[in-house]
Amino acid sequence: MPLRDGGFLRERRFGVVIAIALALILISTMVPAAGVYPLAWKLPLGSILTSVLEVIVEQISFITRAIAQIVQAPLVLASGLLVNGTEISFGTTTITLPPLSWAGISGAVIWAGYYAGGFRLALLQALGCAYLLLFGQWNGAMLTLASVAVCVPVAVISGLLVGVLAHLRPKLNTWLLAPGLDLMQTVPAFAYLIPTLLLFGFGPVAAMIATVIFAMPPMARVTCLALNQTPVEIRELAKMIGCTERQTIWRILLPSALPSLLVGLNQTVMMTLNMVIVASMIGAGGLGFDVLRALRQLDIDRGFEAGAAIVAIAVMLDRQGVAIAHLACPAETLRSRRWVWIAPVVFIIAMTLLGAEFGWLQNFPRELRFSTGGVLGEAVRWINVNYFDTMEAFRVFVLTYLMNPIKILLTTTPWLITLGFVTIAAYLIAGFRLALLSGFAFGFCLVTGLWDKAMITLYLCLSATVVAAVIGIPIAILAARFDGLYRATNVAVEVLQTLPSFVYLIPAVMLFRVGDFAALLAIVAFAITPIIKFTMTALRAVPADLIEAGRSMGCSNSQLDRYILLPIAFPTILLGINQAILFALAMVVITALVGTRDLGQEVYMALTAADPGRGIVAGLALAFLGIFIDRLFQAGVAGLQRRSNVNDGIGQEPVLSEVK
Repeated sequence: MPLRDGGFLRERRFGVVIAIALALILISTMVPAAGVYPLAWKLPLGSILTSVLEVIVEQISFITRAIAQIVQAPLVLASGLLVNGTEISFGTTTITLPPLSWAGISGAVIWAGYYAGGFRLALLQALGCAYLLLFGQWNGAMLTLASVAVCVPVAVISGLLVGVLAHLRPKLNTWLLAPGLDLMQTVPAFAYLIPTLLLFGFGPVAAMIATVIFAMPPMARVTCLALNQTPVEIRELAKMIGCTERQTIWRILLPSALPSLLVGLNQTVMMTLNMVIVASMIGAGGLGFDVLRALRQLDIDRGFEAGAAIVAIAVMLDRQGVAIAHLACPAETLRSRRWVWIAPVVFIIAMTLLGAEFGWLQNFPRELRFSTGGVLGEAVRWINVNYFDTMEAFRVFVLTYLMNPIKILLTTTPWLITLGFVTIAAYLIAGFRLALLSGFAFGFCLVTGLWDKAMITLYLCLSATVVAAVIGIPIAILAARFDGLYRATNVAVEVLQTLPSFVYLIPAVMLFRVGDFAALLAIVAFAITPIIKFTMTALRAVPADLIEAGRSMGCSNSQLDRYILLPIAFPTILLGINQAILFALAMVVITALVGTRDLGQEVYMALTAADPGRGIVAGLALAFLGIFIDRLFQAGVAGLQRRSNVNDGIGQEPVLSEVK
């Protein structure tokens, strides 16, 4: 047999793989322990971690208390300025200062929007403020913003320092910082709350520290990337004028990378807002607590009003951040035009002082407030009464023909077969390293006794990803064809991506109660955006000459999609699906609130039981699975792109011949 292109070796390798697969199946049928992992073999890693952390906490409690006092001071100040007011004592005399006037803050926000983005952004900010005031969400929003205002500077500064260190020390970045940031971005948000809860106790301080840790990685990554992409000419200029390494970084490279850093700042703000909402479970308060309380009481109207307030704040912050990032040299502009920031500060002070005389300027009049007044609850009850059978039939259909088959396959297959087959697939796709990572990720779930919960997690994520792909890819194909629809879809996707994950639970629970199906809907709504975004972008990036070639051969629109656009865009679509799975893994933890039985529920139970070891182990299991899936898809896409380069385009030759 000729050895052209290593064909013999490949056939031999596949033969070995098939033999191993058959051996695994045979072993799993003959050895009971290969089917169900014995409980006696479980590694008590969670209890060990809990014991270690309890000892550490006992030894360093004086340090954590000192840190808590330091961290609490700016939070008290920010909360006092925005919502609670401030008490100042002079001996036996105490003066109570009111919080800043809603009129002053609203005017400053509208002014900032007008300055950064013009009339449209100012109108958006005005509408956002009006909603918060008219629906009585102002105090909750200010409490949330107080936490954001304290956490963002700390997260930005720490992320900036880590990013600079990663740029200066590439080996340290490769072996320590980058894997650490990967782990931090894949560990679920709830998992951050558990150790901070143990170290700092229940309250806003623990929530703030968890928020800073959660929101820091995007800034670190953006800083490192921006510094690495700085033009060589700028570095040469720094050398020519005699700058030291420190001067080059802080006076030359970072200022030149400011637009990219502002994008990182925007991402940090959004991550902070998302985490502040989640952290309401351990006493952060604010709008997140209002949503959580509404979910627990199934109060649809209150949940909707608080959820819409979170959406309003998210959109306002995101649009403002994007507008500032697109300003040319905003720092220099602010230095040269001091009235830009002095005027709103003076306006806030003036409105607050006037509020002492005119009470309605200090506290928004209650008689002007609106409320849904139970309308939404009645609407949901009406839908349930009139369309319950239809919705129930849809729910049962999805459960029967999609979710349950995947669940049965994953939860009843012997662990040895699942572990072996996934490892073999990883080896075939990317080689020994990914196979090792696969064995480690799934092996960790196995030896820690989390195998069943890990399989239920994968079942929920895979089910949601399938549904998201089935819905999202056709939407993206349609949107890519028409410019107007493409722009509208882009706006909708950007808005959906700014919403905190908590918000997606509300409509799902409203219509389908708690359970796996409601969790599936929430995950799909959260995870569908990357599929739409990546698919649209890939289809719009297909070279026009290839499309013209297809049309000249007589292709219809559907033939263009099947034989030219989708094959070329396939690697990018895979990346979108990869992102969707990662989004789904992040959302799984939030869906624990609606009664799922997966790793997210394990983290949630550990949080409520204040069992840090149990929560950390479950969080690490989720993180390892996420990292493995991410590496698997990246390797698969890289392989497809290599083949595409070798063959000069995927499927191009068959396309033309088949169309003929």
